[in-house]
Amino acid sequence: MNDHMNARLKIWMTFIVAVGVTTADSSPSFAQAPAQLTFRDVAYADDHASQCVDVYLAKSETPTPAMIYIHGGGWRAGSKSSVPAWLRSFVAAGKLSVVAVEYRFTDVATHPAQVRDCLRAVQFVRHHAKKWNIDSKRLGVTGGSAGGHLSAYVALHDDAVKADSKDPVERHSSRVACAVSFAGPTDWSLLSSIDHRHPAYRQLIGYEPGTPANKLAARLIQDVSPISFVSKDDPPIMQVHGDNDDIVPLAHASNLHKKLAAAGVKTELVVIPGGNHGVAGAGNQVTKRPIAFVRQYLLTP
Repeated sequence: MNDHMNARLKIWMTFIVAVGVTTADSSPSFAQAPAQLTFRDVAYADDHASQCVDVYLAKSETPTPAMIYIHGGGWRAGSKSSVPAWLRSFVAAGKLSVVAVEYRFTDVATHPAQVRDCLRAVQFVRHHAKKWNIDSKRLGVTGGSAGGHLSAYVALHDDAVKADSKDPVERHSSRVACAVSFAGPTDWSLLSSIDHRHPAYRQLIGYEPGTPANKLAARLIQDVSPISFVSKDDPPIMQVHGDNDDIVPLAHASNLHKKLAAAGVKTELVVIPGGNHGVAGAGNQVTKRPIAFVRQYLLTP
């Protein structure tokens, strides 16, 4: 293996390890009992075997809110089984349910396959909300790194509902009540001004690693970037980002935060001093304010 390939592999492994970090301990705000998986690998579409969800249902006499978890891994790795402890603690406490989404990776299909899968997953949860004892009006979305990107995209994109569709899932809204993105990229235009060494940015939109930024199609740069879809009717958004993140520069989060604020959207940017891309793992050290955010915008009727 030559030096270039070694460098590429090192970057990939750093990325995958960083986004996969979770803590085994529950948040001190909740009981320590682990959340139990209710349903595994429930298919929400039939284009590819990866289009399925795991469902963790809270035990409650009344319908609970639900958080939809989207994992990271450079849009080509990772697993829906890596649900962070802070979400599992909410389930164990009977406060909300969690639906963890698997989606097509870029070795199967490039953008917009991933975002379409995640939008449909939200619609799928609404389609099953009554059966799963979920309050369909109180759905949130969260994830780290690639999952943070997809979470922000779902929250900001126009509603995917097709009221006259023959597919009953498509007749449901894809809009959510709030979103929490951990170290998620949001603005591909930054590739022109900031060095982004990780190959996944280009691979997501169908380009070879190392392709010059000025060779990337403007329409893809715009469409893959959640920041492109900001509008005044967007739900509350929290971003958690380290100021020492060299895989997803802080400018992604700060640019989106500024644009959301200018549009009048409720937005909060939590900057972790000295934090690197490991923030995407959503460990206990960075989840205190996200927990409060979810309580405010999802648990409060």
